[in-house]
Amino acid sequence: MSRLIVISNRVAPIAEGKPTAGGLAVGVFDALKQAGGIWFGWNGEIVEGSTPPDDVRLESRDNITYATVALARNDYDLYYRGFSNGTLWPVFHYRPDLSSYDRREYAGYLRVNEWMVARLKPLIKPEDRLWVHDYHLLPFAQACRRAGLRNRIGFFLHIPFPAEQVMATVPPHQELVEAMCEYDQLGFQTDSDRRAFTDYVRRRLGGSRVVDRAIELDGKRIGVGAYPIGIYPEEIQRLSLKHSRSRQITNLKQGLVQRRLMVSVDRLDYSKGLVERFTAFERLLETKSEHRGQVSFIQIAPPSRSDVEQYRQIRRQLESAAGRINGRFSDLSWTPLRYINKSFDRSLLMSLFRASQVGYVTPLRDGMNLVAKEYVAAQPPDDPGVLVLSEFAGAAEELEEGALLVNPYDPDGMAERLHRALTMPLPERRERYEHMLQRLNDNNLSHWRDRFLHDLQESGTPG
Repeated sequence: MSRLIVISNRVAPIAEGKPTAGGLAVGVFDALKQAGGIWFGWNGEIVEGSTPPDDVRLESRDNITYATVALARNDYDLYYRGFSNGTLWPVFHYRPDLSSYDRREYAGYLRVNEWMVARLKPLIKPEDRLWVHDYHLLPFAQACRRAGLRNRIGFFLHIPFPAEQVMATVPPHQELVEAMCEYDQLGFQTDSDRRAFTDYVRRRLGGSRVVDRAIELDGKRIGVGAYPIGIYPEEIQRLSLKHSRSRQITNLKQGLVQRRLMVSVDRLDYSKGLVERFTAFERLLETKSEHRGQVSFIQIAPPSRSDVEQYRQIRRQLESAAGRINGRFSDLSWTPLRYINKSFDRSLLMSLFRASQVGYVTPLRDGMNLVAKEYVAAQPPDDPGVLVLSEFAGAAEELEEGALLVNPYDPDGMAERLHRALTMPLPERRERYEHMLQRLNDNNLSHWRDRFLHDLQESGTPG
């Protein structure tokens, strides 16, 4: 019987029902638990030196075998910090100005992909299906083919795929896209990402379009589709009630008195548009004086990649902006902006979403952004809040008729939308919420997983 083999940069074994599991972890866990199989990748451990350990650690639980490896410090620096997050991450988020390229880092990136394939190969059976995830592993299928694996292999990109001219700012761009064409099935978050990839293949590599969901290159047909990742709305609703009467949420509501609450939750990253978001909130208080003393904004931004200077810089910018805003507008009984740099339990965050009147989700570019979907699903149906969403988040393609879409580069426009969200009448809020919730139910996490695996089974020609 065919097993499912999932490969991702990080593997963090989770226990069923734990609220801390994110969308990718939950979706992968469910797929593997149903079909049985292996979840392979880095366990987060870094071994000092330049020689990685060869052993693969195996742990079986819930019909899943977790197969993990440690990385050598040198490989972590070149493959992970270097090419993956120093080159690909900024370019794929349309910030080539923040990208840096080093041939040694690219060589390390290719080497780690090949090294991981060598560690995985002894675990693979001929009938297994491989499902590879995200930008760290673009050449993984190519390494598999070179190692003699002829299994059906699919790939899903969780972040945006950039337009052709932006992709071309990565010096080995053609090699990378050619490597991606070794997959049998490619999945992207949105139709825009899918079109960007197929346009590149047609224009730069001479590929020909067969049908909307496939492209042909050098005699091989490659499945290409958009699979917007989802959530389980009923689970989010349940989590949002878990802490709704907790001391933390109760104290928050009491502290707000009758003030309205805006909430944002993001990993601390330049792609999230946090500086622009703070500027727009400041503009709201400048131009709409009726909101002074009447609205509080909570921004939760846990630190990430603190060993990278760009991330330390954005943290300093946000701390400065928060200080300026609070210095200008605070009074003895009201602080407009609470900027918090730590993580919280996921169920507590869902309860915080439920207690807020505005979900403020405005990345400069994002593959999907599940926070937007979680905010909607967490709302009380009888009195839902309003989602203010960047048009450059993948979620905007699904939620555009219910959310208030904004351009995060336009602080005045965002301020106007925030004002509208804070003053929107209940009937309109309910109508928008019901429309978005229906989309979330129709395209939940199971739908995402099942569609991709079905298309992987039907597309391509192994070997």
